[in-house]
Amino acid sequence: MVSEIMIEFAEMSGLSPAGPSPQRYLWTDAFAVCNFLDLYSETRDKHYMQLATLLVDQVHAILGRHRTDDSRAGWISGLEEQEGTRHPTKGGLRIGKEMNERRPEEPLNERSEWDRDGQYYHYLTQWMHALDCMSRVTGDSTYNRWAIELAKTAHARFLYVLPSGGEKRMYWKMSIDLSYPLVSSMGHHDPLDGLISYSELKATAAKYSGQSPDLGAEIADMSLICEGKSWATDDTLGIGGLLSGAYRIAQLIVADSFMRPDLLDTVLEDALTGLVYFATKSPLKLPADYRLAFRELGLSIGLQAIGRLQGLLEQYPGDFKKKPFVRSRVQSLMRYARLSELINTFWLESKNRESDSWRDHRNINMVMLATSLSPDGYLSPL
Repeated sequence: MVSEIMIEFAEMSGLSPAGPSPQRYLWTDAFAVCNFLDLYSETRDKHYMQLATLLVDQVHAILGRHRTDDSRAGWISGLEEQEGTRHPTKGGLRIGKEMNERRPEEPLNERSEWDRDGQYYHYLTQWMHALDCMSRVTGDSTYNRWAIELAKTAHARFLYVLPSGGEKRMYWKMSIDLSYPLVSSMGHHDPLDGLISYSELKATAAKYSGQSPDLGAEIADMSLICEGKSWATDDTLGIGGLLSGAYRIAQLIVADSFMRPDLLDTVLEDALTGLVYFATKSPLKLPADYRLAFRELGLSIGLQAIGRLQGLLEQYPGDFKKKPFVRSRVQSLMRYARLSELINTFWLESKNRESDSWRDHRNINMVMLATSLSPDGYLSPL
């Protein structure tokens, strides 16, 4: 089923066979890369590796360049063609929205901003993760290097210092060339995503290239911004992200590659708070037209990550013996594990995939369903 979904996605999005106007969208494509890697790892069919490699190249060639309806052309980094090809992520990557970005002189319209292009930090961290997974599966450190270059660019442009007090903050959305903010508020989980992603990149680099990249300042910045934060949310996709993040933190703790192991308990506690609230609302009883599949499927992926986290606790008890609340939090979260199966079963029913809510977000829904059915590529161990 996962293979069928991903081959259909490749055809529909113009990946393979290559279409005249491929539909590249950074969030969807990050998960898709991981799905193709998972299929390759399971089957050793080189076609899936070719699709993963092709998708990475296509994302960089399209989302790393200016839009076709823009007066500007070339790499959004401003690099010359050959140098840009060697460093495709140095300017960041566009979201891939249908509408062009809002110009600096245009007033903010919160409703239409969702449909406008630009750069999202939390999409960039997903792409960092996808590139990192490419390095881990292929052994080619180039992908990890591209991810680190992306991390450094994103960090330098999305972070700013408040005029009063010198506190560091993050913009939620930036312009395509990262020259001005489009939405100045900070994404709820962006600092946490950054801290986890940078730590992951550093660990992978040390393992596959034998070098430890200079990400110390960036990691320290994110650690400071994370200080005292509450991660609790009632957003379904956000809860799933916290659960997946907790598993990634636990992997980094086992690898002795995370400077803030205390965050694991906080993230688990806040995820549990959101999950209890979610279960109380009983949204899974609603018909398909009132549900957003990709958000629910993100939760399903996170719930499966907690099952893997429970396995880590059993395999490496010594690494977590100074965190007495982690085991109890995981046990509490596991009571909701069955929700994952309910979500997957619902969206596997063809009649539910005929709803407007599915069709309106078809590509992202397809890819997230594939990840939820087989999450090992996305949740790949360090």
